[in-house]
Amino acid sequence: MKKFPKNLLDKLQTRMEQNALRILPSPSMAIDFSSNDYLGFAASETLFHQTHDYLVSKNLLQNGATGSRLLSGNHAVYATTENYIAQFHQSETALLFNSGYDANVGFFGAVPQRNDVIIFDSLCHASIRDGIQMSAAKSYKFEHNNLENLEELIAKAKATQLSSSSIYIVTESVFSMDGDCPNLAELVQIAIDNDCYLIVDEAHALGVVGEKGEGLVQMLGLQDQVFARIMTFGKGLGCHGAAILGSESLKNYLVNFARSFIYTTGLSPHSVATIFMGYKQLASDDAVLFKLRKNIDHFNQIKNMLGVKPLFVYSKSAIQSAIIPGNDKVKMIAKQLQNEGFDVKAILSPTVPEGQERLRFCLHSYNTKEQIEKVLTLLSVYVFEQKKI
Repeated sequence: MKKFPKNLLDKLQTRMEQNALRILPSPSMAIDFSSNDYLGFAASETLFHQTHDYLVSKNLLQNGATGSRLLSGNHAVYATTENYIAQFHQSETALLFNSGYDANVGFFGAVPQRNDVIIFDSLCHASIRDGIQMSAAKSYKFEHNNLENLEELIAKAKATQLSSSSIYIVTESVFSMDGDCPNLAELVQIAIDNDCYLIVDEAHALGVVGEKGEGLVQMLGLQDQVFARIMTFGKGLGCHGAAILGSESLKNYLVNFARSFIYTTGLSPHSVATIFMGYKQLASDDAVLFKLRKNIDHFNQIKNMLGVKPLFVYSKSAIQSAIIPGNDKVKMIAKQLQNEGFDVKAILSPTVPEGQERLRFCLHSYNTKEQIEKVLTLLSVYVFEQKKI
């Protein structure tokens, strides 16, 4: 059918006029500064073969889960993997979801109830926001990492809430667009002092933060003070899926009420086995984590040496964002870097607020020092040329 609604065509036209129309990119052979594959696990032949050998050894020679986990899809690899994840993260339980998006919409759509209050960081991921929209709870956002503003909103919520209602505080351990971190110890104390439930999305911390890549919460020894952690595997673990870490009661509740868990076909045995092998690799491979940390340090040193540090949001994570306002300008510089063989992506408004458009550099264990130095040198040249225009 060729006919298409005019109001939808108008929205596409507006995106084109803003130079913000999203299109699917072609596969790139350029030097990777854009993917979330921080440790190179996604391209690891070793992990590929370990997963295959594990499935063969368990005689799990099937391609799909065959149904939802509550029907026919709860194959044996699920229990093995969830138990390993819970042990790795020092959590009472872990519950696997098909993606980080599914985990967030499932959690926030099911857990906060009518008359409850959700207070979330203004830079929380779209999946968190979408889940909150599905909830019957009231919600407020606090200014990014501004804990004074958070406490003001908690006081406001407590002044009007019912005695039976709950307050949920939501943040990320590493923010996906800025790469910065909250003061998690202080956040935990605020939650304790105000009898709130703290939820931390650790999508961009897994495999990056902590001695074994266990994430910020566990690195700080705060795992027993957090109500729920969301671990996503499409970044540092290099595969697919996610897990919600928490108590046995939370796991039982999600199995019964999280719609994105209940009403979907489970992950295939191969997908779950890849998660399992990824975690085992994370637990045993100190060298790859060390290489990533050295590259993060080197990137920060070089951007300071070249005088481009003021462009960047403060970050000691694998995400380094250079603010270059304007969709046209940031796309032009991204294209120049891509023409030189570097896969660096522009993040445009409305994905980020207008005026906060940026180049988002994702660092990896497999980037070389020479690649880091070259891409930052080119950035400094292109930014200087822009200033002359």
